[in-house]
Amino acid sequence: MNRQASLIFRLLRHLLLLCGALVMLLPFIWMLLTSFKPPTEIFSAELRWLPEQWYLLENYREALSRVPLLQFMLNGLIVTVAIFLCQVSVAVPAAYALAKLQFRGRKVLFGAVMLCLLIPPHAVSIPWYLLMYQFGWLDSYTALIAPFSISVFGIFLMRQFFMTVPDDLIHAARMDGFSEFAIVWRVMLPTAIPALISFGIFSIVAHWNDYFWPLIVLNSPDYYTPPLGLVSFRNDDTGNDYGPLMAAATLVIAPLVLAFLLAQKRFIEGITLSGMK
Repeated sequence: MNRQASLIFRLLRHLLLLCGALVMLLPFIWMLLTSFKPPTEIFSAELRWLPEQWYLLENYREALSRVPLLQFMLNGLIVTVAIFLCQVSVAVPAAYALAKLQFRGRKVLFGAVMLCLLIPPHAVSIPWYLLMYQFGWLDSYTALIAPFSISVFGIFLMRQFFMTVPDDLIHAARMDGFSEFAIVWRVMLPTAIPALISFGIFSIVAHWNDYFWPLIVLNSPDYYTPPLGLVSFRNDDTGNDYGPLMAAATLVIAPLVLAFLLAQKRFIEGITLSGMK
């Protein structure tokens, strides 16, 4: 009887999870299927999931030819990777200091990090913009990268992970003659790969999809990121061209989906271990 009840509970749990996953995936499924349809079927009053006439090549050819979408995606790759590397170079040593070093004011500094988590990026966008203007960095990769080179969320996440690392490992490294700098990059960093992958997913997704900040600081299409490229498919006179728009959106999110699927195991492991303390 207990085995049957347990089986029924597992079936209901998986059914509930499948329903939740379907609700989350439904917009993406509709986006993908819309990118296969001709305009007549997209604007048809009759709801159809699969197209009667496949318009796949036309929509994706239009998405790649109307705007330099591949160039925009390359810009997004350059910006997101540069931001992530800058954030890691700051977050790892800062998190190590907050987690493993004993010094006066450590709790106050960690409290300041937690306080900064409450500040939305949009609240400081005007000071950031004025700073970029004073430095002459507007309309450049630097304007897209510099304001996000420090991530308080990254410091917090890495600090939580480093708290789970045994102190004996650090003491052993010091006995072997490692400096604190060497401990950070040769001992702590290799142990933090799951947390780095988790943070990398959060960071890359956030800045790959960022529309607000690039819209403010960029004028030249040479530096446009993927979200700004998608806006090119809008037309105030004739309306949105939904077929190529959905095709372009599919191409833009495909690298993110692929990256998450490849790093899924490490992502879950990093989030789990970072929440142990």
